[in-house]
Amino acid sequence: MPRCIVSGSMGMIGTMRLPEPRGPLSDALCRDLGTRTALSAAAIERADRLAAGGPYALTDEDLQISLAVLYELHYRGFDGISEDWEWDPALLRLRAGLERRHLAALRTLTGPLEVTDESIDRQLIALIAADDGPSLSSFMAKQGTLEQWREYLTLRSVYHLKEADPHTFAIPRLSGRAKAAMVEIQADEYGGGSAARMHSELFAGLMASLGLDAAYGALWNEAPAAAFASVNTMSLFGLHRRWRGAALGHLAAVEMTSSEPSRRYSAGLRRLGFDERVTVFYDEHVEADAVHEQIASVDMCGSLVAEQPDLAPDVLFGAACSLAMDGVAAAHLLGAWEIGRSALRRHDALAA
Repeated sequence: MPRCIVSGSMGMIGTMRLPEPRGPLSDALCRDLGTRTALSAAAIERADRLAAGGPYALTDEDLQISLAVLYELHYRGFDGISEDWEWDPALLRLRAGLERRHLAALRTLTGPLEVTDESIDRQLIALIAADDGPSLSSFMAKQGTLEQWREYLTLRSVYHLKEADPHTFAIPRLSGRAKAAMVEIQADEYGGGSAARMHSELFAGLMASLGLDAAYGALWNEAPAAAFASVNTMSLFGLHRRWRGAALGHLAAVEMTSSEPSRRYSAGLRRLGFDERVTVFYDEHVEADAVHEQIASVDMCGSLVAEQPDLAPDVLFGAACSLAMDGVAAAHLLGAWEIGRSALRRHDALAA
């Protein structure tokens, strides 16, 4: 599907079309959105079935792409789709059912989390230290082929082309030092006022350098459910005041675990012959996230929990979800590559 890219802003402006359906729900949902009719009985019935389904919500292609479509109405929307759908009561009810299933799956994935009397930053450090998920960055640094890099970037493009946006939804829900700390972190994510330095733009440049279509949403049809489950988790936390603590915990975990993996990702690209013009996205994260670690854990999460101690379990839950979803994505990619197949849904449609 061709994409219109505006010169000088690869990830910012373009045609964002509804994705291809992946099951009965996404088929009914996209058809209803496109025809601007009321939400059909078929969509509601299928959503109810998915919301009451089994434990595999995080890898359910139909559920995750449907949830992503519903959330995208709060981001940039879709070409030719009425903006009036954003707050449609029927769509919100449908989304709420899918969110309940998604949250239940996250609870199962993370397991019970113990809250101690230690400061929240130390609890976050302990949670991260206990994580034993597969190291995708180590694989990419030492073994990742160019084709595997293209698949990895395709999966990550679902998030990185809107980097910072899901977490930013939480800012108005905060106050005091926690709010100021989050704004400090997010300002760097948005390039400190320079559009060219926004992390989403740097990632778009990385994609283009490896021959991928860097337009916003261009590779949604190729990305698997794991990619959407990760971003849907962030969107859920950011769009609900109830989950503001989880949004901050999730962001803290991202900032506390990104610096060294980014160094390895940069090394992997250099191993393949790319220079700093291509590795700048990861080089930026090596420096920025090392600075952000203390701001996120102490100033942001620490201040939030000091003001509202009852949010400590949510902070830890959000951090645990970040770690666990990274593990799900890594397992999906590494598992596919280990048996010699593509990790994408449509391997033949990658090139720009």
